Amino acid sequence: MEDIFELIGAYQYSSEAIIYKGKLESEGIAVFMRDNYTVDSNPLYSNAVGGVKLFVNQKDYPKAKDIISQVSQYSLDDDHKLLKCPNCGAEQIDMVTSVKDLKSLIIYIFSLLLGTLPFYSKHKYKCNKCNFEFN
Repeated sequence: MEDIFELIGAYQYSSEAIIYKGKLESEGIAVFMRDNYTVDSNPLYSNAVGGVKLFVNQKDYPKAKDIISQVSQYSLDDDHKLLKCPNCGAEQIDMVTSVKDLKSLIIYIFSLLLGTLPFYSKHKYKCNKCNFEFN
């Protein structure tokens, strides 16, 4: 009998995919990754190849989809509860990096000229509902 695999998710970085892979494997589902070495060798290739892809056996697909839906896509606080926006109270908060001041802009440009990833950036939280940024 031939195994048929279905795509369960595609992620920009392999670190994201590994988190979901670990969660699925802890529940007894075999997971196969594709394009993780390509993206790890040069993260800028991620969009070109469609990200790091996770595949599961077709018979495990419904259970895997249910398990992945239980993992929060948004930022959590130290008590493992969803962060709330101080402006509107929404719980759809993502961590973002920003280049807003002169120091971070200069370091960002310097990093790009050296061919490295930016090594100085400020992390903030951003509400997906009202676009409010906070620390």
